[in-house]
Amino acid sequence: MGAAQIARWIRGDSRRMKMLRAVSRLGLPDCWTGAGFVRNLVWDRLHGYTEATPLNDIDVLYFDPADRSRAAEAVLEARLRRSLPGLPWSVRNQARMHRRNGDAPYRSTGHALTFWAETPTAVAVAVRGNDILVIAPFGTGDLMALTVRPTPRFRHKMAVYRARMAGKRWRDLWPKLTVLQQPSHPLAGSSSIDLRPRKAGVGWVTR
Repeated sequence: MGAAQIARWIRGDSRRMKMLRAVSRLGLPDCWTGAGFVRNLVWDRLHGYTEATPLNDIDVLYFDPADRSRAAEAVLEARLRRSLPGLPWSVRNQARMHRRNGDAPYRSTGHALTFWAETPTAVAVAVRGNDILVIAPFGTGDLMALTVRPTPRFRHKMAVYRARMAGKRWRDLWPKLTVLQQPSHPLAGSSSIDLRPRKAGVGWVTR
């Protein structure tokens, strides 16, 4: 029940809930907030930390093929800074990010997550009405097990993965982590997304 627990932790974090509400007010298509926004919270909870690990970025992800400009993203970042100033907002349209990453075009935000470097980072959340939804194309098992491993698409980008691990130095912050060097998950077999809540106040994505 990793997704349900993540949703409960998010709901219990008033600061993160304010951020998610601010993002929701933008009304962006296929919009989620992920990476360290979710990962850091989970690892902090699993380590029993009472002080939150600072966020380097607040990664807001959406998918809009109609306007792939960086200027549009900058406008959205400015709106978020006005709503909640002093936070490291980063807004990226996943309809254009394949170009920067040298990948085939992404079909959705969930599909874009399958191209990310490590499995515990490829998890994102959103507020839809009273529900907190979790999107996790590789599941939440690695995140909840304090396990870091490359995603299947990074099998041929291991130098990038190793450089990320060296630069992040996550085990200095969360010493219970296990960092692996080989992917084990198969690629997501479908781009379909099920956003129907499975429990009151909780929803998640299935492959």
